[in-house]
Amino acid sequence: MVKFCLHCGAALDLREIEGYQRPACGACGWVYYADPKVAVAVLVGRDGRILLNRRAIEPGLGRWSFPSGYVNRGEVLEEAARREVLEETALDVEIDGLFGVYSEPGNPVVLVVYTARAAEGEPRAGPEVAEVGWFLPDALPPMAFPHDQEIIARWATTRRPKG
Repeated sequence: MVKFCLHCGAALDLREIEGYQRPACGACGWVYYADPKVAVAVLVGRDGRILLNRRAIEPGLGRWSFPSGYVNRGEVLEEAARREVLEETALDVEIDGLFGVYSEPGNPVVLVVYTARAAEGEPRAGPEVAEVGWFLPDALPPMAFPHDQEIIARWATTRRPKG
């Protein structure tokens, strides 16, 4: 949390502004608005399976999730998605489209989820990943985040033939 005013250097205190407790400067009136952090996740499918990686870092250390990570300031979302897949799995992907946008009360992260197709080749674990693998949607390993299984279940229903 910011403790001092970025305009005049005075100490900030919490004030109710627009219905929220926000750090604000009593000297010059500047208000610190903590913006949400944007993350991207990518659902990469192949032969009815989804690509997952076992996390080697917190949060979710030792559990599985799809390739994901934070968007850098000024980075285009789709490029951030491609970068995260490449960093975590060594696969180059082509983004198919937006799958969904997710947020939860009290969680500062907005998750933007894409679907993608991987180029040929087998995935390899990147520096923040312990291992990678392809999984059937109904045979998932222990997942890192509560929304992961819900997103994968929705993804699986979009892959089933209609008829």
